[in-house]
Amino acid sequence: MFGLIVAVVCAYLVGSIPSGLILGKLIWKTDLRDHGSHNIGATNAWRTIGKAGGITVFLCDLIKGCLGVWFAIKFADGSSFSQVMGGIMAIVGHSWSVFLGFKGGKGVATGLGVVAMLMPLVTVLLFGAWFAVVYFTGYVSLGSIVAAALAPIMAWLFGYDFWFIAFGCLAALFIIVRHKQNIDRLLNGTESKIKAAK
Repeated sequence: MFGLIVAVVCAYLVGSIPSGLILGKLIWKTDLRDHGSHNIGATNAWRTIGKAGGITVFLCDLIKGCLGVWFAIKFADGSSFSQVMGGIMAIVGHSWSVFLGFKGGKGVATGLGVVAMLMPLVTVLLFGAWFAVVYFTGYVSLGSIVAAALAPIMAWLFGYDFWFIAFGCLAALFIIVRHKQNIDRLLNGTESKIKAAK
């Protein structure tokens, strides 16, 4: 139990590191909170500081999710439950960062990092689905919502552990709820597009 506590605390703290805010200020001299959607995630970074910035922030946030699971393997018993708990806490940290007054991003890239550690094959398929939606529609939010919804279905189809499927359901619900405003804008035609093809 002590090992699990250490793992989830470490996962939360690493998840809380505001990658977009730090990188934006240090490298691009830009506070993402002052531009676009005011979000510190990869999508706003892409729109605000360019493709390189967006990709860099995305990878850093993804690594946070990977580390959340790794902490559970390293410090806890490495069971499916502990890995899922580590992953969840990394997402919670990213979304409600202790360093940002318990505010943060929407958890998509960090969530993908968790899935990458838990279910590598599912990750490839989800990224493919996300990329296809974004490429053909230009809506990153729609791609994220579709990929999130597919996560538990893919986990079930490929026969993954119960806790991994449960994580997929929880993560899907969480990400969709966090995109409520995006869904409203998609429905009324005011959601911003991104030039994915370029």
